[in-house]
Amino acid sequence: MDKNKLDLHELLKQHFGFDTFKGDQEAIIRNVLAGNDSFVLMPTGGGKSLCYQLPSLIMEGTAIVVSPLIALMKNQVDAIRNYSEEDGVAHFLNSSLNKAAIEQVKADIVSGKTKLLYVAPESLTKEENVEFLRTVKISFYAIDEAHCISEWGHDFRPEYRKIRPIINEISDAPIIALTATATHKVRDDIKRSLGISDAKEFCSSFNRPNLYYEVRPKTKNVDSDIVRFIKTQPGKSGIIYCLSRKKVEELAEILRANEISAAAYHAGMESAVRSQTQDDFIMERVDVIVATIAFGMGIDKPDVRYVIHYDIPKSLEGYYQETGRGGRDGGEGRCIAFYSNKDLQKLEKFLEGKPIAEQDIGRQLLKETTAYCESSICRRKLLLHYFGETYEEENCGNCDNCLNPKKKVEAQELLCTILETVIAVKENFKSEHIINIILGKETSDVIAHQHDELETFGTGTGDEERTWNAVLHQALIAGYLNKDVENYGIIKITAAGKKYLKNPKSFKVVEDRDFEEEENEEMPMRTGGTVVVDPGLFTMLKDLRKKVAKKHDLPPYVIFQDPSIEAMATTYPITLEELRNIPGVGEGKAKRYGQEFVDLIRRHVEENEIERPEDMRVRTVANKSKMKVSIIQSIDRKVALDDIAVAKGIEFEELLDEIESIVYSGTKLNIDYFLEEVIDDDKIDEIYEYFKESETDDLEEAIDELGDEYTEDEIRLVRLKFISEMGN
Repeated sequence: MDKNKLDLHELLKQHFGFDTFKGDQEAIIRNVLAGNDSFVLMPTGGGKSLCYQLPSLIMEGTAIVVSPLIALMKNQVDAIRNYSEEDGVAHFLNSSLNKAAIEQVKADIVSGKTKLLYVAPESLTKEENVEFLRTVKISFYAIDEAHCISEWGHDFRPEYRKIRPIINEISDAPIIALTATATHKVRDDIKRSLGISDAKEFCSSFNRPNLYYEVRPKTKNVDSDIVRFIKTQPGKSGIIYCLSRKKVEELAEILRANEISAAAYHAGMESAVRSQTQDDFIMERVDVIVATIAFGMGIDKPDVRYVIHYDIPKSLEGYYQETGRGGRDGGEGRCIAFYSNKDLQKLEKFLEGKPIAEQDIGRQLLKETTAYCESSICRRKLLLHYFGETYEEENCGNCDNCLNPKKKVEAQELLCTILETVIAVKENFKSEHIINIILGKETSDVIAHQHDELETFGTGTGDEERTWNAVLHQALIAGYLNKDVENYGIIKITAAGKKYLKNPKSFKVVEDRDFEEEENEEMPMRTGGTVVVDPGLFTMLKDLRKKVAKKHDLPPYVIFQDPSIEAMATTYPITLEELRNIPGVGEGKAKRYGQEFVDLIRRHVEENEIERPEDMRVRTVANKSKMKVSIIQSIDRKVALDDIAVAKGIEFEELLDEIESIVYSGTKLNIDYFLEEVIDDDKIDEIYEYFKESETDDLEEAIDELGDEYTEDEIRLVRLKFISEMGN
């Protein structure tokens, strides 16, 4: 068969029912058929799998597809079988198969029926599989999700590094490596590891014009914000990504309590449950999947209409790939990420204890994600720049920054200062070091290299650090600076940068957003950009809270916290049962203080003829999680709190978070036995008295007011005692 003369369009129509190829598909397939190695970089939804599926059906022998996820294999095998009369045309070989099923797979391969065999890298390395595959005619090897090979990739898997040695053991055949996300560094790493340095590269554009990108501050009301957003998208499919399994399960439960068809998905669940959940999502029996990043690789669902990141991802590649699961049919795809500095600190903490090189890589990837979140310039421009692609448009018209542009400020002098400093340090340092010099920070690195003696040292104290960060980042995008990724992000000056220094011109930048401020602002809850708080009712409820507090001789926040009042002014609860669904209320508080509040809300609703939007009332889950119940029981038995934390395998701070959530919801806990052991009586009395007099229970304010004699943990513990005794 002369592969050059093949009518690929006819074969495409015959096997898959399509009339035309997308993008580079035809060129890639011809390269594979010619027996050459190929490197394919194609964003999610671009049709990567067809690049190996069609040639496998045409070529002699069986194509081996190395794939990282069992769920992905099943999905793809089912899809290819749908196009063929012969079930044996595609198989997978992994740990989920029993002995009889494995024998059937081998029989179909030997008989020549099987054109595509999907294997996990772990299965490929098993001695019995290597022995068997040596006897088989291999047409080519396809390495899917190839970024898993690279330590710089967002989903590095050490077992992927063993693929080339195993291929050498089985038999030599062309290789096609495919990935949806890879920077230049990752591309080189993949090709080097697979031994295909001469592979022909096919790189598609990373621009997905139909995707809308937005970053929102992650406030205390994040669960409610998500519920409200989903309620504005009835019947649409969506994915919500969380970093922890615990949060996945909690959030899925909250969504179901609010009559949203949702299911949880994470690697800790049984594989049968995971497969069922995936099928339910694809078959539209479930609208929303709340998942860890284990979900979605290769899931062929074209009409996912929104992708929400509850937690900020560890890398921009991970973020890009996960958002890429939205709007694969070219239709609407809203990508919303919730960002908080605290989450960033947690991710940095996770890196501790890892090898130094891994920590450096991890921190650099996090720095890119932070820059993306905090920047006020076009998100599309930022993402494409990260992948080495230039986006020429000034305003994409489809991201939050472009739809709400910030005023640009002149930064010509600031840019010159940065360029001069980069030259002065001989292009040998990272961005933090450059900015530390300009801000006059006497860090150990700055002093050690005598950079406190440079002319630019301390010249930038008139501007904030985030302004300098914005200028530096936007200078990278403008091409005046370059980041040497090989050397962990060292900043170099480009020819254009040197030219600019000789002949400076206007350089306008937009300042980064201050998320710390936004997280702490009393923000009205929003959905799709609309404020849904009833300001009049909000004021009336705060006045009532003041009156009730006075009657009980308590600070107002002990009655109900601001987020609870805000939620009441948004969802209009008019019965005690509805009030219990308000975050931070719970049964105890509803009984004790609730009646006057629901009476006021009912009158307000009737007098103003307010139609209460059922879909806007966010129900919280009565949190009877095993963890909380177990903590309450342990405290009742007077177990020391630090021992409870050790027993639960959590940090002491996390335990305090859990106890606060229990106490603020109205459950009374007595932790005197522990306080007496760890804090002096005088200190307890002073902190207790402070909260009795204070208008707020804000921790930062308490730390400022009380001074250095008291630790944060001591203040939190006594605050717990105070809320429990006075409010519950």
